[in-house]
Amino acid sequence: MLASLGLRTRIFLLFAGLAAGILGAVTLGLFLAYSRQADPRVLNAFLQAGIVAGFLSLGLVAWLWYLFDVNVAKPIDILAGTLRARAHASVDGEVDAAMARYLGDLAPSARAAAESLTETRSALAESVARETSRLSAEKQRLETLLSDVPVGVLLCSGAHQLVFYNGQASDLVGSSAEGPRLDRRLFDYLREGPIRMAHDRLIATEDREAAVDLLCATASGDRILSARMRLIEPLGSERQRPGYVLTLRDVTSDLTAKSARDAFMLEVFERISRPSANLSVLIAALPEGGAVPGRIDKAIREEVGVLVDTITDLTRRGDALRSDGWQMSTIRASDLIDSISARIEAGGMTVTLAQAAPLQLQCDAFGLVSLLARLADQMRNDGFSQAFGIIAQEEKAGACLRLVWQGPPLSVAKLEKWLQEPLDRNIPDVTGRSVLRDNGTEIWPERWEAGQSLCLPLHQVRREVRRPAPVKRAVVYDFDLLDRERNEAVAETSLTALDYVVFDTETTGLLPEQGDEIVQIAAIRIVNGRIVENEVFDTLVNPGRPIPAASTEVHGITEAMTADAPSVAEALRSFHRFAEGAVLIAHNAPFDMQFLRRREEELGLRFDHPVLDTVLLSAVVFGQHEVHSLDALTHRLGVTIPEEARHTAIGDARATAAVFVRLVRILQGRNLSTFGTVVNEVRRHARLLKDLNA
Repeated sequence: MLASLGLRTRIFLLFAGLAAGILGAVTLGLFLAYSRQADPRVLNAFLQAGIVAGFLSLGLVAWLWYLFDVNVAKPIDILAGTLRARAHASVDGEVDAAMARYLGDLAPSARAAAESLTETRSALAESVARETSRLSAEKQRLETLLSDVPVGVLLCSGAHQLVFYNGQASDLVGSSAEGPRLDRRLFDYLREGPIRMAHDRLIATEDREAAVDLLCATASGDRILSARMRLIEPLGSERQRPGYVLTLRDVTSDLTAKSARDAFMLEVFERISRPSANLSVLIAALPEGGAVPGRIDKAIREEVGVLVDTITDLTRRGDALRSDGWQMSTIRASDLIDSISARIEAGGMTVTLAQAAPLQLQCDAFGLVSLLARLADQMRNDGFSQAFGIIAQEEKAGACLRLVWQGPPLSVAKLEKWLQEPLDRNIPDVTGRSVLRDNGTEIWPERWEAGQSLCLPLHQVRREVRRPAPVKRAVVYDFDLLDRERNEAVAETSLTALDYVVFDTETTGLLPEQGDEIVQIAAIRIVNGRIVENEVFDTLVNPGRPIPAASTEVHGITEAMTADAPSVAEALRSFHRFAEGAVLIAHNAPFDMQFLRRREEELGLRFDHPVLDTVLLSAVVFGQHEVHSLDALTHRLGVTIPEEARHTAIGDARATAAVFVRLVRILQGRNLSTFGTVVNEVRRHARLLKDLNA
């Protein structure tokens, strides 16, 4: 029982017992003295003496307790918290010996031990850094490689929890409001059926090298993904189902294009079959060797006209479908010109001019390079020219590629003959004419300035603009999650086995019951005891009411900044999705939670998450007598908040997350390692703040 009490409480009980013992001794002594006198006349004198002695004794004991508490017990508590912060949270800095000046050599010894620990830790860190520099470089290269592979990659545990995802996977399975999150169920993002069936089939094969292809859809149904699944070896107990890696590719547009082509082919047969059948009937009705009757002649001509119009229309639409096919790619005009020049020069000819407008072209670049290089080679062989220029320029709504030369003009007949020949003898079906058809264009000779040219127009084009800053592609992972044991009872779960969302709000004021509202809410996730820097929620909020100037001076948010921001209801719905299944962490949590819970009925949601408050955790670690503001905590635990980030929701959330991670290490050092034991300890400090865990 006594072991569970704090040091200062135990010392208080010790002095209280001492006071009670002194009072008892005084009372017993006076009683014995009075009993020997056996004279009722001296009873009042004995009572007065007892009362005076009692009060003096109590005053003396209280004074001694106060001196002992201020100069011994309290400094010991502070010193213990300081040493635990350095031992478990890797906090550096000198120990303040002045606070424990009455503890003899204890404070200097503690300072020396802390300095020695810091030096040892620094030396160890330098040694580890030297030994792991090569591994760190390889890890960085691997992350860079995986972040830019052209397919989405997901790694999931056997329980279908996300362990790894790259930037492409985030784009494929996420939405504009929320991307994938570590340790969240894959089925929050992808439809469940195909994934489970593929996983079960792979397990049933008992072949670790087997892979299975599948087609799945995003949870919202707006994308169809082609996927390949392969099992990985489980890192934990063999009783666990093995995890798997899933590679994803978006085939939504491919399926749409295929559907369009299939529908087109069906329409071709339907539209051609009717006039063809009519013509067959009419021709069968003609008398052999006789004159064609006028009515049949007219009917034949009408059906032939319909057939010609149908074929013309279908040919035009077929060319459009071919030009929108998979082989069309977007390429800079300058890159296309450079590739054509390289092919011409590789053939032993000279490129005297290479000029490109700042355009982006959508075309079959490989086919056009092969075609123009082949035409240049034919003209050299026929003596037209050995030197050429290549120009790409904007014309009307499109662009024009020109192959120019000084010399005799090229006839249309000769050009057409060359276009009918294969571009490569090994691929006889690919001719210049087929390349033009695939690109939905034509080519013809015409005069150009003082020379000749071949003009090839392109329709799919747009001007180059200044490129935006590239999106940072990152891989997010924690492979320890593969072996993570899950416990449905939160109270019995280890602190490091829980997922946390650390959040902060900025508001119009401090009185939600009088109508104050949120103007910004931000949060960051902690998974497996690690802050996941890429999983952040941060949004301005339109409060639907004026923002007082006094509040703007604190957080810097004006009404103009929130005019186009989501409403409070929209922001809280998005935040609820972000925080699903996590423990909420905040500094002075009752204030922030009040703004969330007052909207529950309106939203039809419950913010019934478990909650931890860094104010109360600080009281557990450092004692109630210390200051527990966020600034004091960050200073005490060696966390730096950039000045520009202070009093912004995301800046304070990041600082609170860093503080919380350090506090968890200290709590574990005190054998407070599960959520339930921490909550029980927190409730002892309820006079500071109310614990929100019902």
